[in-house]
This record gives sequence, structure tokens and C-alpha cells, in this order.
Amino acid sequence: MMQDHSVKLTQVEGQTALEYAPIFNVAAAFIDRHLEEGRADKIVIRTTRGEQLSYGELADRVNRCGNLLLDLDARAGDRVLMIIKDSAEFFYVFWGAIKAGLIPVPVNTLLTALDYEYIISDSACRILLYSPEFKVEVETALSALECRPAHCIPIEGQDTSFKTLLGAASPELDPVPSSSTDECFWLYSSGSTGRPKGAVHLHRDMVVSSQYYGVDTLGIQEDDVCFSAAKLFFAYGLGNAMTFPLWVGAATVLDDAPPTPASAFKIIREYRATLFFGVPTLYAAQLHEYKTLSPDITSLRLCISAGEALPPDILSRWHDIVGVPLLDGIGSTEALHIFISNRKDDIKPACTGRMVPGYLGKIVDENGIEVKYGEQGNLMIKADSTAKYYWNNPAKTAQTMVDGWINTGDTYYRDDAGYFYYCGRNDDMLKVGGIWCSPFEIESALCSHPKVLEAAVVAKADDNDLIKPAAYVVLNDPAEASSVLSDELLKHCKSVLARYKYPRWIYFVDALPKTATGKIQRFKLRG
Repeated sequence: MMQDHSVKLTQVEGQTALEYAPIFNVAAAFIDRHLEEGRADKIVIRTTRGEQLSYGELADRVNRCGNLLLDLDARAGDRVLMIIKDSAEFFYVFWGAIKAGLIPVPVNTLLTALDYEYIISDSACRILLYSPEFKVEVETALSALECRPAHCIPIEGQDTSFKTLLGAASPELDPVPSSSTDECFWLYSSGSTGRPKGAVHLHRDMVVSSQYYGVDTLGIQEDDVCFSAAKLFFAYGLGNAMTFPLWVGAATVLDDAPPTPASAFKIIREYRATLFFGVPTLYAAQLHEYKTLSPDITSLRLCISAGEALPPDILSRWHDIVGVPLLDGIGSTEALHIFISNRKDDIKPACTGRMVPGYLGKIVDENGIEVKYGEQGNLMIKADSTAKYYWNNPAKTAQTMVDGWINTGDTYYRDDAGYFYYCGRNDDMLKVGGIWCSPFEIESALCSHPKVLEAAVVAKADDNDLIKPAAYVVLNDPAEASSVLSDELLKHCKSVLARYKYPRWIYFVDALPKTATGKIQRFKLRG
């Protein structure tokens, strides 16, 4: 007897309520459902390499992949590590593993062999699938391990590659019976503060983020075309380019190359993207080159920014020059996607926005007591999309996941109208002259100068061992770096900031250290 695997959507007091079938494998809801709803011939994936795939073809290959993994003697709960570029194969492996009762683990494709060595060992994966571009780093990592995965298979390029084996696998596969609260997939954190951690997510988590943020906040619908500069291997890109379009029957554009302003504008024009997802660094670079490139982006109805807080100067210039609404938001690997966001009709500069439907947020002091409106504190969030625990890391789990709440590690304050304002990472906050100081506020002041592309501010001790702000600045034109410009930036900061907040040192750099999600790794600047 065929199981239901459905999600029932109802409206309760103006908010969407989600009710899952008792037997629920999320692959059925995101893949199989589209055949039942008549989308078999509709194109779901287009790639910048000229490939395209229909929902029917996707379902066929997801089934084949699930059977292929089972033919490799994988058992329920075994991990399938994915070092796979943005491609249709990423979809096959991710959903095929879930449908077969296995645990897909997408991994950052920009890591080094040492990083892969750690994650392969930490995950204890049975199967490792990788794009051939990453062969050297993968094989170097494997050579350093005593205990290796049972199967290490390249996606293509060999007689025994994934693509070759896929064609011989059966196209028939029933979803393994699961429940909405069973473990489903892992995502490793981006490592902005050190070693990555494996966040264990459940079958319901992608439904929650796709419905509450994708549909109820962004208004994504079936005729949308999504393009994400952020890649599939981390939470932001996974939602943007895969789960959101699959949830509503829309289409997605995949590009496996590093994003540039020119390539992003070109893809938007050629594929008539309606939703574009980027990070502040990319939006700043696009603004810098906008007049030169004169791009056609008339298809866009909405742009989304995450990864780092969006400086208000970038927001205002984007609206003035480009004219497409740009929504800032904050999310995390642990929450799966964005949980606080601006809205198309409610955009506030220097403000992250309001809670996404289905998510709760509170700001607490160092004792866990909720603070008053306007007071800074630690942001905690709660929702049905949050990770259950960190794999193999009970200490960090206990520190971060407290009574159903996620400790985000971000300092925020909230006004009495429910808007949240970012102040910085808890570890990045500075106490200058006995007063707490937000690095983001100083960075925003620097970025409002026309010669500054981006900036990062960290704490540094002066000659008297007193903490003061130090700024690392990337210029639009690096050739303009000089002591004269440094003095000009200091004067600019003093004109727009409280006197004690201006940076005492300004260092001109070619680039800022970042994670793959675009988050600035300030701990590297402090080091």
C-alpha cells in the first residue's frame, strides 16, 4: 500500500500551520509530488553549461541514485558525504539518499585536504561522492586516514563513475518510511569561528524553511526562476537554489563557477531570473561595476541578502541605482535558513527586519534573562527547522541548543515594534571606554564612504592595553590607499559616529578573510 508522505497546510490565526502524515519521507514531498501534480514535463533545473532537466527526469534519477546507494550496501542512517559542485547530480544524490533512508552530508567544495580529512573522519561516512575538480584534495585527505569510507566515487570521468553506475540502476524506488522528526541530513557549519560542526537536521526542517520563509515571506511561486550566487553546499544556498523552487514547483539556475558581478548579471539576463540571492560583498561589487556593465536585469522582482549584515549604504545605493527591492535577513546552519527578514513592502536600512512566520526570537543577557526593548543582548531563536544536535559534539550542543532554543551567538537589540537590529557577533563586540560598541556600526560608517568597498572592524589593544577598534578596509581602487585617505576615513567616521567609536587604526587590505557563505572571519584578523 502506497504511503501518504503529505504535508497539510492550514491557516490558523493568520499563519500557516503544517501537519505531516504519520509516515513522512521528505523526498516524496519535494520530488514525487510534482509527478502527481502534473509537472513531469516542466523544466526544474537549468545549468550554465547548457543542461536542462524536467521534474520527471529529476524523479527518475533520484530513484536511480537511491537504488545505486543501496546497491553499495548502504544501510539506514549511513552517511553519504557530498563534495559535489552545483549541478543536477547534487540533487540526485541529496534526494536519492533521503528517499533510500540514508543521510546526505553536503560539504563545502572550497575546503582544503586537511578540512576534508577532519570531516570524513568526523562524519564516519560510508560513501563519498565527489566532483572530479576536487580529486586532488579528496585523495590527499583519504591518504592521511586509516579508516576510510567503504566507497569513494567520482561523479564522472571514470568507467566506474557515478554517472555510469546511475544508468544501470533501477528507476523504481519507494520512499523509506520515516517520520517528520526523524534525522534526515547534515550540514557542517561554515567555520567562521573555528572547526566546522555537523548540524543534524530532520525531515520536517526543509518544509518549515521553504514554507515560512520561501512562500510566506518571499512569496515564491511556481512561475519564479531562482538564481543563487551562494552555492548549494551550505544552508543559504540549499534553500535558495533547491528547496524553495522544489517546494512550489518553480525553476532554478545552477552555476558551478565562482560568482562575479559580470557572471551574475549575465545569468540573470539569459535565464530571466526573478529571484536573486547574494551576499553583501557581491552586491557591493555589482554596484561598483553597474555603470560599466549596464546589465539587463528587468526580469528580477526581488533580491535577497544574507551571510553578513547588509550595510545601509549598499542597500540605499542598490535601491537608487538598480531599483529592485533588496531584502536583508539573518539565518544560520542550525536554523537551516533565514529567520529574521525585511519584507518587500517593509524595508528598513540598518535593520534585519522582523521574525519570519513560524519562528520565535528573544534577546537575553548573560544570565539568560530576557532584556528590555532597546537593550542589547544575545539573540536566541526557536522553530521547527532547527537542528536536533551537533554530531559528535555534546559540549557544543549543550552550549548552543538550550531548552529548544538556539543560541545564535549574535548580539542584537529589538525595538517595541518588533524590529531587530544587528550589533555584531558576541565574540566581536568591543568595549571601548567601558561602553559596548558594535563593529557593524563602524563598518557601516566606513562603507558609506564612496572610496570603500567593504570593511571589517575588530578589537585591538593600544599601548596601554586598552581595547580600541581597528579597521581593515578594502577599497574600490586599491591604488588609492594612502595615509591621506586613512586620515580622510577617520574624519568621515568621526563625523557620523559617537566620538569613542571611531577606528584608531586603519589597515588597507586587498581582501577580507571569509567563509564560503560570505561571513567575515574576524578571528583571523584578530589573530
